[in-house]
Amino acid sequence: MEKTYQPQSIEQPIYSRWEENHYFAPKGDGTPFSIMIPPPNVTGSLHMGHAFQHSLMDAMIRRARMQGQRTLWQPGSDHAGIATQMVVERQLAAQNQTRTELGREKFLEKVWEWKAQSGGTISDQMRVLGDSVDWSKERFTMDPGMSAAVQEVFVRLYDEGIIYRGQRLVNWDPKLHTAISDLEVLSEEENGFMWHFRYPLADGAKTAEGKDYIVVATTRPETMLGDSAVAVAPDDERYAALVGKEVVLPLVGRRIPIVSDEYVDKEFGTGCVKITPAHDFNDYEVGKRHNLPMINIFTDDASINNEAPEKYRGLDRFDARKEVVKDFEDLGLLEKIADHKLKVPRSERGNTVVEPYLTNQWYVAVESLAKPAIEAVENGDIQFVPKQWENTYFAWMRDLQDWCISRQLWWGHQIPAWYDAEGNFYVGQDEATVRTKYNLAADLELTQDEDVLDTWFSSALWTFATQGWPEQTEELDLFGESDVLVTGFDIIFFWVARMIMMTLKFTNKVPFKTVYITGLIRDERGDKMSKSKGNVIDPLDLINGIDLDALVAKRTYGMMQPRLAEKVEKNTRETYPDGMPAYGTDALRFTLCSLASGGRDIKFDLNRLEGYRNFCNKIWNAARYVLMNTEGQDCAQSGGDVELSLADKWIISRLQHAEEAVNKAYDTHRFDLAAQAIYEFMWHEYCDWYLELSKPVLWDENSTPAQLAGTRRTLVRVLEAFLRLAHPMMPFITEEIWQRVAPLAGQTGETVMTQAFPATDEAKKDAAAEADVEWLKGVIEGVRNIRGEMNIAPSKPLEVFFRHGSEQDKARMEANLTFLQKLAKIESITWLETGAEAPMSATALVGEMEVLVPMAGLIDKEAELARLQKEIDKASKDLQRIEGKLGNESFVAKAPAEVVEKEKAKCEDLKSVVARLEEQKTSIESL
Repeated sequence: MEKTYQPQSIEQPIYSRWEENHYFAPKGDGTPFSIMIPPPNVTGSLHMGHAFQHSLMDAMIRRARMQGQRTLWQPGSDHAGIATQMVVERQLAAQNQTRTELGREKFLEKVWEWKAQSGGTISDQMRVLGDSVDWSKERFTMDPGMSAAVQEVFVRLYDEGIIYRGQRLVNWDPKLHTAISDLEVLSEEENGFMWHFRYPLADGAKTAEGKDYIVVATTRPETMLGDSAVAVAPDDERYAALVGKEVVLPLVGRRIPIVSDEYVDKEFGTGCVKITPAHDFNDYEVGKRHNLPMINIFTDDASINNEAPEKYRGLDRFDARKEVVKDFEDLGLLEKIADHKLKVPRSERGNTVVEPYLTNQWYVAVESLAKPAIEAVENGDIQFVPKQWENTYFAWMRDLQDWCISRQLWWGHQIPAWYDAEGNFYVGQDEATVRTKYNLAADLELTQDEDVLDTWFSSALWTFATQGWPEQTEELDLFGESDVLVTGFDIIFFWVARMIMMTLKFTNKVPFKTVYITGLIRDERGDKMSKSKGNVIDPLDLINGIDLDALVAKRTYGMMQPRLAEKVEKNTRETYPDGMPAYGTDALRFTLCSLASGGRDIKFDLNRLEGYRNFCNKIWNAARYVLMNTEGQDCAQSGGDVELSLADKWIISRLQHAEEAVNKAYDTHRFDLAAQAIYEFMWHEYCDWYLELSKPVLWDENSTPAQLAGTRRTLVRVLEAFLRLAHPMMPFITEEIWQRVAPLAGQTGETVMTQAFPATDEAKKDAAAEADVEWLKGVIEGVRNIRGEMNIAPSKPLEVFFRHGSEQDKARMEANLTFLQKLAKIESITWLETGAEAPMSATALVGEMEVLVPMAGLIDKEAELARLQKEIDKASKDLQRIEGKLGNESFVAKAPAEVVEKEKAKCEDLKSVVARLEEQKTSIESL
């Protein structure tokens, strides 16, 4: 083995070997275990959220594979309708072309060309992450098989009356000219205004105060051109007498009714609300309840159409807003304008303000699909982890609106419906099928619907369409009902629920048995990662390393606002002054697994990643020690006399506990606890103690062949078992070391990933050995602590006394003299009987037994007291300075919160240091 651990030199050669040997494909006849990867958008690249989820999925898949299950991890990507179309349209714009100039067919050719060029980016990144997916099963949501399944589902649902075409309100992107889903709308609070308009009462009516008008408040003045009513609260006495009467809509002259509706909050604004059913989702529901006309005043690019007075026609909505406000003011009908904060819905893709817009679209009537999907979770066929996310699922599923599935795009699954010249439409898999199905004349001209399906429609079929449905294939039978879905909470409704509905409908099976919901990966301050903040971390940068200049360039590239770019650069240079070193895949994966605690959001801290990179180094160095002491030696794998030391029995027993803890953690989806058990065993038990305890046996000339063979066998067997235990989370380093250790441990096979995952053997647990070693550790740590506190060199041999010990303590002392002398550097041990006097000593307790280290001749008492006082004075001065800073109200009020917290932490640390030094001083003064 190389002297130092260099992940870059081993990881990708290992992955290539795995892939070339087809180790990732389902094998054997074990119980099927499958995970369908949430297909990332083909437009993108993997971010930290993907790296997090992929690390968990791969850990589960690798463990199941090692347990003998027939595993499939299905890879693939989503065609991402809007996102992909926008990418290609931007490329065309750079060449002074538009998609409409190209035409649909030529444009789609361009999209497929782009997909062929860039579609492999994510696959390559997954290989870097070590994902053991079956690449032969890689799917794309517009593969021929997927497309056929999409058409089949659409036609069947239409024929059952579950899919229909109707006019309803949708989220409309005026720039892209398409309906978009709620998930593609980002609503953030912005500063705006609330305009108060006077609407004159008709027929001489008066308010309770004697006014001939009522005042309505609106944040969108331009939509008043499409008002159908004014609504008041049923219990609002101010307007009770006006319900049923009418107002004259200013600027338009149309008479509209005053209605009473529970939707209105009488405490908000004036208590009068203008109702524009065609341009507001809440107003749309009010309009339906009161049979109000739906007056659409916008074109598809959000300009004013011919339903409005001629003066406003053709104006952009925001230009129309200015004109409407000006005209109200000119007429004396503008009551006031007030500052107002409001949520503005913007398109995620283009940042355009989204309009509620009345259009004809295709819908799925979800009520009949929702009932069995709710029952599947209620009866436990599908379980959410953490369980509380079931409440979110039920809340959405029990308040469903019909699903708008059509999009006015060219890239996607074109809707399988054909229209004749009269506007009649016919649904079928293709035009020939339609003509036969509906018995249409051969000369009847038909045109296919130009719309495509919502991307979520095709991805809702992911778990079964990728397995060959509607054909009843072997893959569908084995893997159609997958075991686990790992995903974020934000798409429980948009994707998870729709997969459940569609899979139950078409296969009578659940798509997955468990839904594991992950939290968000946040930066070290707890802020959500975003490009505008410049705090997004590319997982590949962490794996491969990136220098500061390149990191700054990545974070500021493409920023439109120079000030923001400056801020991002400043923050990057402050946070990562040396760029990012290469940590390797295993360190990143293990870090992410260690943070996966029950679906909570995660603060990603590079210090933790650094710690687990050190853990990889620790494993590597431990393996080198083992190999140096076992290669070419008798490790008793083929029989022979073997004598196990106390340390051998102890580490074998501790391994059983580690295996038990790891398996329990996996079974309960507590990846953090599994990682903790792996770390604690390797670092603190195997490395810190067992390797040290092996040295007195291996290096003692008086050790017998049987004792040597016992320790060597234990060294390699325990290490080999640990490598199998850690492999699912740390695949590369474990494979590299296993290839060298396995033959010494008597294991055969081509790769660690097909070896058995460790399981606890109760017969190998040894409570007596564990208790004996805990006693031994207590003595050694007690002596070492005394050395540290008294500033005694680690190499100086010590005289030690044991007092107030039991017969069991005495027996343990006699049985472990070699370990004690070697590891604690003890020259002699004297057992003091009850009542015997001891010299002035520093003391450590192991249970009731005292471990005494006489101080005479070991330290210069006066010199040591002087040294300690000097340290106390320095630490006290630093403490006084920081306490003064924290006592300054101006500093606490003006300094950034993180700076104040750091100073508080320093203050606590210094208090602890001073207290410890004072204790040491008191202890030495008593000698």
